[in-house]
Amino acid sequence: MARTIYQLRRQRQLLRDEIMEHLDILMGSVTTKGPKRPGFNLTRTVDGITRTRHIRVENLERVRLMTRRYKQLKVLLVRLADVNWAILTLESE
Repeated sequence: MARTIYQLRRQRQLLRDEIMEHLDILMGSVTTKGPKRPGFNLTRTVDGITRTRHIRVENLERVRLMTRRYKQLKVLLVRLADVNWAILTLESE
């Protein structure tokens, strides 16, 4: 399906707006401390080293929401890159 540059630019703007709504993020995943130690951590790898931060119980749902936003943000950025490539291709024809 051929799209015009106008349609692609409009789609790019919509993606930018959606990205702006997903910037309240945390990178990593929510993990448990284990069966003998109740509680949750935010875990991620930085430069090949696993980093863990304790999550307070009252913040658990907010942290989960913020990690979901990060995953959604990554998908949106791929879509934005694809649209940018399509625009670049059409502009260079």
